[in-house]
Amino acid sequence: MSRVIVTTTINAPTEALRKFGAMPNWELVVIGDKKTPSDFHIDGAIYVTPEEQEKYDPALSEALGWNCVERRNYGFLWARDMGAEIVAVVDDDNIPLESWGQNVHVGREVEVAYYETELEAFDPVAVTEHAHLWHRGYPPQLLAQRDFGTPTRKIIKPDVQADFWNGDPDIDAICRMQFMPDVTFDPAPFPIASNTFGPFNSQNTFVSPDWLGEYFLFPFVGRFIDIWTAYYVQAHGATLVYGPPTVYQDRNVHDLTRDLAAEFVGYEHTLRLLQRLAADPMAIFEFMPERAAVAYRAYRKHFE
Repeated sequence: MSRVIVTTTINAPTEALRKFGAMPNWELVVIGDKKTPSDFHIDGAIYVTPEEQEKYDPALSEALGWNCVERRNYGFLWARDMGAEIVAVVDDDNIPLESWGQNVHVGREVEVAYYETELEAFDPVAVTEHAHLWHRGYPPQLLAQRDFGTPTRKIIKPDVQADFWNGDPDIDAICRMQFMPDVTFDPAPFPIASNTFGPFNSQNTFVSPDWLGEYFLFPFVGRFIDIWTAYYVQAHGATLVYGPPTVYQDRNVHDLTRDLAAEFVGYEHTLRLLQRLAADPMAIFEFMPERAAVAYRAYRKHFE
């Protein structure tokens, strides 16, 4: 059994990936893409070339397309084949802090600050000292109602742990354009959980291997690839906990106008999606093109 870190990149090895590659007791799997330098190498890491991916499952490769973060789905398959006891999903611009990977609660009981709400979604950023910000993927229609009150203490056994990020946090383009934040989150309020759906990403997240069959990054939904996946997994029953910041995000260069355009699908549909998921997890396919379902079915064949 092993603990596996999964990522994708189109860049030469970054500071973050070199540090992840040097993590003791973790194995780094980097899924290559067409734009990844052909001489990509990190000591101690497994680099999966585009050719190896095509050989492993050509139908999935064709369905996903190239030069996209959704290639990360191959990393989940690699981790499963490696017998991973836990899978961490990271981005190449999230530099791990010394605390990274030290307090992973997936698969074991942990006491959390537990928030209960009647809203369709919980925003973990709203209960921190940076409550003027909001997590990417939180329905904007609910922003004015984010008063989650005082938490109780509760014991949960999480299937997914989404750790936070100092520096440039994971907020949406509207929030970033307005505030351009550079933050440090106080770790004291964590771990945090809620009774309802919460957004989480694929940049500093730990997933139980038992959930890899559902943890599929849906293509062709703009910048909601990981967020809608997060909601989908929770609709199937996965328990989520938010952990304290364990990375510093030195964000890659982005065009915020392009980000905004790629997020519009979520602004428009996420609230309704959450309402539908509460009744039927498979309703997610009502909100995406058929080619996304084709890719999902190709991935799911590995778990049947």
